[in-house]
Amino acid sequence: MTFDPGTPNIEVEVDGAVAVVTIARPEKLNSVTPEMSAALERVAAWANDADDIRVVVLTGKGERAFCAGSDIRTLDTYATPWDFRNRRDYCDALRDLRKPVIAAVNGYAFGGGLETALTCDIRIASATASFAAPEIKLGWIGGGGMSALLANSVGASNAALMLMTGDPVDADRALAWGLVSEVVEPARLLPRARELAAVIASRPPIAAETAKANLTAAFNLPLAQAVAYERELQGITFATDDAAEGRAAFAEKRPGVFRRS
Repeated sequence: MTFDPGTPNIEVEVDGAVAVVTIARPEKLNSVTPEMSAALERVAAWANDADDIRVVVLTGKGERAFCAGSDIRTLDTYATPWDFRNRRDYCDALRDLRKPVIAAVNGYAFGGGLETALTCDIRIASATASFAAPEIKLGWIGGGGMSALLANSVGASNAALMLMTGDPVDADRALAWGLVSEVVEPARLLPRARELAAVIASRPPIAAETAKANLTAAFNLPLAQAVAYERELQGITFATDDAAEGRAAFAEKRPGVFRRS
């Protein structure tokens, strides 16, 4: 199975049940143009519809950058601030992904690149990675969920420090703050992301997608409603064929064979 995103600046490689999506504009620190943003929308729609794809790994091409955000030179192409406000953003496309998404952050994750990483479910960083919300230095703030996602990940004070100074934090501090789950040497980054993706892809896919939906609800609902919603989702997943297979495999002491049903 292959997929053509329609631009050479977004690459898609399918490895079993894992799709590795690479932002491929290294000469511009993988900054995203409107054309690339539209391509990421197409990739997200394809991955959602492809039953054989269970996990997405998102990374940047080259060693210098994961993604440096939107290409600033393209921002003046919007006719009015209202047009800019109503644009379809690449972070919106990634938020639409129902499949688990792992960010393999291999360098600068700045601006929209940080928002992109934050939109992913799990973040692994190279030891050379750095993270920043530098928009304030140019006179604006992030608009792809920066404040809410940062505050959920690193806490209000650390989020304020990043948002109000615009200065970068390195991979070790990102790990200490909970912005990333692991820090590995650069050569281990993509192999480690693939390993983790393979583990998640081996799990029952409906349960994995439901776990993602449940986490989203947990951040958006009051506690009592979140617990009630989780109970409903548990009932739905328990009724699937995959759950029956999981119980049978446990009883028979063998690996489960999960078919997304």
